[in-house]
Amino acid sequence: MSLFWAIVLLPVGIAVLVKGADWLVDGAVALAERLGMTPLIIGLTIVAMGTSAPEIAASIAAALSGSGDIAVGNIYGSNIANLALVAGLCAAIRPITVRRVALRRDLPLMLAATLALWLVFSDTNLSRIESLILIFFFCGILALMVHTERLRALADRQVLSELETRIEHAAAHIPQSLLLSVILLAVGLGCLAGGAHLTVLSASVLGRAAGISEAVIGLTIVAVGTSLPELSTCLVASVKGHDDLSIGNLVGSNIFNALLVPGTAGLVRPFEISNRLAGIDYWLMATISLIFAVIAFTQRRIGRPAGVLLFAGYCGYMAYLFLLNR
Repeated sequence: MSLFWAIVLLPVGIAVLVKGADWLVDGAVALAERLGMTPLIIGLTIVAMGTSAPEIAASIAAALSGSGDIAVGNIYGSNIANLALVAGLCAAIRPITVRRVALRRDLPLMLAATLALWLVFSDTNLSRIESLILIFFFCGILALMVHTERLRALADRQVLSELETRIEHAAAHIPQSLLLSVILLAVGLGCLAGGAHLTVLSASVLGRAAGISEAVIGLTIVAVGTSLPELSTCLVASVKGHDDLSIGNLVGSNIFNALLVPGTAGLVRPFEISNRLAGIDYWLMATISLIFAVIAFTQRRIGRPAGVLLFAGYCGYMAYLFLLNR
């Protein structure tokens, strides 16, 4: 691929990737409703996975092409973008209240998932056995979340209302026909695969032409592009005052990214990563995750000053990557 076409096709690939995830969720929600799944299960699985679908597709495409640094850089960069860029912007617009369930369950699980990444990547490679361990860990977390949310929903009508809001938002444009649901699901999967391939291929070409490593490409361009669903979802939720949807979406997405994304990519094709991704880049992601958790635990909210601090930290991180660490 020439440099010209890489420049043209990178935004096209990201756009197709994000739209494919949107169609995939619409089709999956429609099918799930017709199969009799409850709003609780739909909200915690299909809708939640939808915002991480671009990361999964991009990382699988990168692993298949032998670009392990892009695959893992995308995971790290997306998690950093979620907590610093997305949460920072949302909190700067409107302070975000962090509820007890996020403090007691979701944030500790996010930190545990982050630690799991270090355990599997400390030797700079991801095997199929390690990938399966990540997937089993993810399934355990998902089962725990479904169980606790079911108990909360029985005791708290507000939980049911929030879940209904999430499903109504996801189902606003879904087709009523079963055939159309299947078609939309298939088209979404096709767009995910095609968009991911275009994104990874064009990003690799651009990185080589600019003298930027694949790790930095994954940490920046690919990560920000695949984080667009989280950004749009959380901005809307924050402006409308749905704090649980905003924080839940970000923290849940980071858990998905840390466990399901590398687990799926490594299961498809084991890969190696550079020492920097097993070292400094991992610890930067872990530090930002810890800072976010400390702010949430100590203040019970992400206020405007904290939002500005997180956003400024993200800008500084971008400057570090492009100016000092190509």
